[in-house]
Amino acid sequence: MDKRVWFITGASRGLGRIWAEAALTRGDKVAATARKLEDVVDLKERFGDLVLPMALDVTDADQVRQVVQRAHAHFGKLDVVLNNAGYTLVGMVEEASEADVRALFDANYFGYLRVIQAALPLLRKQGSGHLLSVSSSLGIEARPLIGFYCSSKWAVEGLHESLAQEVKDFGIKVTLLEPSAYATEFGASGKRVPEMDVYADVRKQVFTRLSNEKRGNPQATAEAVLKIVDAAEPPLRFALGSEVLPIARGIYADRLATWEAWENVSNAAQGNPMQ
Repeated sequence: MDKRVWFITGASRGLGRIWAEAALTRGDKVAATARKLEDVVDLKERFGDLVLPMALDVTDADQVRQVVQRAHAHFGKLDVVLNNAGYTLVGMVEEASEADVRALFDANYFGYLRVIQAALPLLRKQGSGHLLSVSSSLGIEARPLIGFYCSSKWAVEGLHESLAQEVKDFGIKVTLLEPSAYATEFGASGKRVPEMDVYADVRKQVFTRLSNEKRGNPQATAEAVLKIVDAAEPPLRFALGSEVLPIARGIYADRLATWEAWENVSNAAQGNPMQ
């Protein structure tokens, strides 16, 4: 199998770092990016010419274009473009400012979009490529206190479902990675908004649930992601971890039950066919 060239955002720590190291360890090449160059430059010391460390702030559109093009020019191609950079915003819907929410979407949604739009002309010209983006089990369900993060992932899900249909004839594959909770430093990059006392009970319930939540071993994800990348026909959606599918089954069973309970009212709202 030919060695692949990866472009990874958010490669400084957590899952992004684990996947970058897994790819490099097996001999693939990686353009490893992070907001601060010093957070990824150590990979160069360990893996030599296999890695190209670069600084990248995904909220900077010009920098995104330049860095993607530099990576492509350096390695001669890009096989895997992995969107991973992002953060969470902790706060009730009533508590967060519009500026905070816009900043979250600028990174979590528009950051992904910028990388995809920068890479697509290069992948189309190649006639191949695999766009992977990190969604979440929270792109399937929504929880209180992190509704803005959830909604950013729901937006990412919709974007990629459309994208997969648009680019399949160009030989480009699309996969959403939907991890459950893992024991990473992800929460350290999050932002919390000022709290309103009226939501104290809800907040307590959420944190109690979080304290009891099973967290997977992030190192265990590497082999799965490599298998997805190596697959001839990778899935559009991939549940990363054992906790995701049970959540999805419950969520969709509840949605179907609700739609079906209101089916007669829904059908009546169709009206007679318009001429």
